[in-house]
Amino acid sequence: MNEVNMNVAQGQESVLAVNKVLKNTYLLLALTLAFSAFTAFLSFNAPAISPWVFLMGAYGFLFATHRLANSPWGLLTTFGFTGFIGYGVGPLIGALLSTQSGSEIVLTALGGTAFIFFGLSGWVLASQKDFSFLRGFIAAGCLVLLAAIVISLIWPMPALQLAMSVAFMFFSSAVILYQTSEIIHGGERNYILATITLYVSIYNIFMSLLHLLMAFSGDD
Repeated sequence: MNEVNMNVAQGQESVLAVNKVLKNTYLLLALTLAFSAFTAFLSFNAPAISPWVFLMGAYGFLFATHRLANSPWGLLTTFGFTGFIGYGVGPLIGALLSTQSGSEIVLTALGGTAFIFFGLSGWVLASQKDFSFLRGFIAAGCLVLLAAIVISLIWPMPALQLAMSVAFMFFSSAVILYQTSEIIHGGERNYILATITLYVSIYNIFMSLLHLLMAFSGDD
């Protein structure tokens, strides 16, 4: 009887832990997205950041966040990372909004990103399906896409940019499925790392949609 009670208590603790991580993750994600929007607004009329500087700054903040994820300093680097990303994207958004079809492109990209994120997250939360099998695909995809980014910076090719945008959408969708699954099945207990992972996925989907819409509208 004591063993049964112990198992029930452990099960309840596990559910509470999952709910806590989910709550903290989505709260921090909402705050970081809002902060990114604010820093993007501040940089609407600022000069664009060099792609190399943007890449090094983003990975520098990511590295720091992963190192400090188990301390309160991790929150500071999280907001530093998301604020930096927002500031880097701001000039592009500002330039788009100044064009005739730019507002429609930005709103469409935002709407598409929200639809994909909430659709995928909702699917995992409702089905409780385990997507841990995507781990290998994500690891391999990360290396391939990182190499493609470097190649595109050295040899800019429109066809490669479009292919990368599509690839990033599929890759980031897989990451959202995997990360959400990890949270609800107990594989991720650090809400800072979970937030950063989901934020990067949302950013990648938004930018991919933005580039694809720009290309097909002739604004790229």
